[in-house]
Amino acid sequence: MKIKDVMNDEVSVVQENDQVEHARKLMLKQGISRIVVVDNEDKPVGMVTERDLTKKMRGNGPKWKMRPIDKISIRRVMTPDPVTLTPEDELRDAVELMLKKDISSIPVVDEEGLVGILSKTDLLKFYTDKFNGHWKVSDLMTPDVITVNENHSIAHVIGIMEEHKIGKIVVIRDNEPVGIITPENISFAQVEDPETGMSVEKIYFIRNSEGKSKKNVRMVSMLTAGDIMKNHLVKISKDEDASKAADIMDEKNISGVPVVEGDVLVGIITKTDIIKGIQ
Repeated sequence: MKIKDVMNDEVSVVQENDQVEHARKLMLKQGISRIVVVDNEDKPVGMVTERDLTKKMRGNGPKWKMRPIDKISIRRVMTPDPVTLTPEDELRDAVELMLKKDISSIPVVDEEGLVGILSKTDLLKFYTDKFNGHWKVSDLMTPDVITVNENHSIAHVIGIMEEHKIGKIVVIRDNEPVGIITPENISFAQVEDPETGMSVEKIYFIRNSEGKSKKNVRMVSMLTAGDIMKNHLVKISKDEDASKAADIMDEKNISGVPVVEGDVLVGIITKTDIIKGIQ
């Protein structure tokens, strides 16, 4: 199977000098979690993802050192020099590369520039079509689940994500899953203005005293995991077919599903776990 048989040829792109605000609006409008950054010749030079934005929102500093993150250029937050493949490369090579590099998508290029993108979402659809009945959820799931409780701060949640290099955290109450947090929840969360009572976004970019970029932070000190988690939680039994988990993730546009035995959390199955079943 070739990459061209599975890839998506409709790709959202931005340029390095565009503002982060533009990328965030594209992500929200199109329901996507990553955007390819291209140069004037349509060659990929970077990727900007929800996780990139989340990483910039952790830190501390006085307000006078801050500026809105939406107003900085994409160059300051993107991951440069993305791995690329061609339409004629083998799909299994792409899967192996994603797992080895811990990446969720690969821009697809030919001699003229960007022609598509292959994402874990594309591979979910492929798995559902081709691997029904191959694996149970318990065969592919990650049993050691990183969790937080509803009262943990957002800074704590982001810190755990960075420490464990994960893209989602299950929120528990009495060892039962009640919600899940992803970079999307953090990057696009809204806070209530104490003066107006209206929902607003407050994202700040911290500079050090020399004027160099240091860290980015969102003013979310008043928010907890319970405030921003997705609480309409979809769960799946460890005994279900893994293709059902893939179908749920695709249908609900989510990247992971908590796995339960009865009501007790016993694992999580993610897009990454699913594509391991393709190898």
